[in-house]
Amino acid sequence: MIAMVFLGTLVSVNAQRKVVKIYPKHGAVVTKVHTPNIVVHKSVKFHFSKGVWYKPRGRKYVVCAAPLGITLRHLPRGYKVVRLNGQKMYKYKGIWYQKKGKGYIVVNV
Repeated sequence: MIAMVFLGTLVSVNAQRKVVKIYPKHGAVVTKVHTPNIVVHKSVKFHFSKGVWYKPRGRKYVVCAAPLGITLRHLPRGYKVVRLNGQKMYKYKGIWYQKKGKGYIVVNV
């Protein structure tokens, strides 16, 4: 009986666990960007990882807004497809993307 109560408690605790992703605010400084895609835009090198944009500053990185007009080959996981004025757009964490050629360009909506 005691084993069943203990097992029931473990199952209910595991069922209540949620994964919450916290994205850093613009201006936050980090020392490492995990598996970044490096994208050059207007002669500036940006690092993009898991939907967050970073700009190098010395040996560190500063979280920044997505540069308008920058192009990615692939959208981050979890993006949403949204139709605006009959046009297919893509949104992820407040950043809007539009399909262009073989990539996706950051646009202002």
